[in-house]
Amino acid sequence: MSLLWVILGFILLVVGGEFLVRSSVALSFKFNISKMVIGMTVVSFATSAPELLVSLQAALTGSPAIAINNVVGSNIANIGLVLGITAMVSAISVDKSFYKLNWPVMIIFSIALYYFLKNDQILTAMEGAILFLGLIAFLFILIRSVRKDKVIEDVDESLAVVSNFKIILWLLIGAVSLYFGSEWLVEGSKEIALSIGVSEAVIGVSLIAVGTSVPELAASVIAAAKQEKAISLGNLIGSNIFNIGSVLGLTAIIKPIPVTEPQILSSDIFWMLGFAAILLPMIFIKNKMQISRIKGFVLVIAYGVFMFLVFTKGKI
Repeated sequence: MSLLWVILGFILLVVGGEFLVRSSVALSFKFNISKMVIGMTVVSFATSAPELLVSLQAALTGSPAIAINNVVGSNIANIGLVLGITAMVSAISVDKSFYKLNWPVMIIFSIALYYFLKNDQILTAMEGAILFLGLIAFLFILIRSVRKDKVIEDVDESLAVVSNFKIILWLLIGAVSLYFGSEWLVEGSKEIALSIGVSEAVIGVSLIAVGTSVPELAASVIAAAKQEKAISLGNLIGSNIFNIGSVLGLTAIIKPIPVTEPQILSSDIFWMLGFAAILLPMIFIKNKMQISRIKGFVLVIAYGVFMFLVFTKGKI
């Protein structure tokens, strides 16, 4: 039964996330916000909503390990699984903004998260606020650095003419789906953790993290297979920054998140830092400024090793 709740939770998170993105973009057009700003802010915030609701639900129901490892695991999955598999389908080109802005900011956020958690074994409201304000500053710099004529392909212009009734309906569907999806996913995952004898931290960094990355993986692989548009490495890096800045930042502001599982600081977060760090040298070796199929394969293998170690060492 718990597996059914997890599956239903995943489905509702995907449905809720999609409706929230559509309604948010349509609403932004109503306020005459530029397409570029919508693509870089509104869409990014909306696509982080499933992770945010899952982490918040976990923190509020006494499962802080799931709240933290949902983000840590998602960040690892975005690079090892999503980027790796996508590159295996079609090589990904890397532009200069990756090592000039996106990658350094991702590393700064990752190290800041480690320091905040290691310092006093809790992510406080003040530290959450620092992470969130850091995200706002990053977005401000990002928007200023992008050329005004840059095309944001993720924004559907047809949403500019959607009626107010549809926008409200989509918002309601999105909100209700995300609420119940996050509740069912967290509760079902807790029961699975108990039944197979692993900690909530293990479930958070594996099952829940992969689940919240599935929509992104599907979209990236389909785009790569069809070769319809360039898949931006910056989008995945941006997702990792959003996960720390908005998901954990906002969750900690609402409810401080204590570290309850030792492997979060002794192992999992180092894997997150490692996957983030390896990207820089990777783009400068063989096939420069490109994540080739071989590099993608290496990332997927590394992710497989991580998952194997998580479950073999995560038994209670």
